[in-house]
Amino acid sequence: MKAISIKMTKPLQSGSFMTCADNTGAKELQLISVLGYGGVRKRHPRAGIGDIVICAVTKGNQKIKHEVVRAVIVRQAGEYKRANGMHVKFEDNAAVIVDEKNEPKGKEIKSVIAKEAVERFSVIGKVARSVA
Repeated sequence: MKAISIKMTKPLQSGSFMTCADNTGAKELQLISVLGYGGVRKRHPRAGIGDIVICAVTKGNQKIKHEVVRAVIVRQAGEYKRANGMHVKFEDNAAVIVDEKNEPKGKEIKSVIAKEAVERFSVIGKVARSVA
């Protein structure tokens, strides 16, 4: 896992819902916790693009529904600023389910993913159709 070239705003907190961008069978994920979050007392853990999170599958196939999985956030609805000065935001929040080695479980990602997620996890960029 590499560092991202910008300081990312983190709009997603525990309890947030996001769509699943890959073809594992999950449709909707609910964020439970953020891996690597140090935290301060009474502060909710937050996550942004490129963060590894623990999620519960709330909608999808019967086999994967109600499972607790690891995921990488690839899109966020909250606006953030890139290093070149451009402001970027997406229509929704989305994540890709990964395994313990941070490699995607799905074979393809049909929707658009952020360039910062590919910068940190190059394996996700290989299965994605388009990167923005």
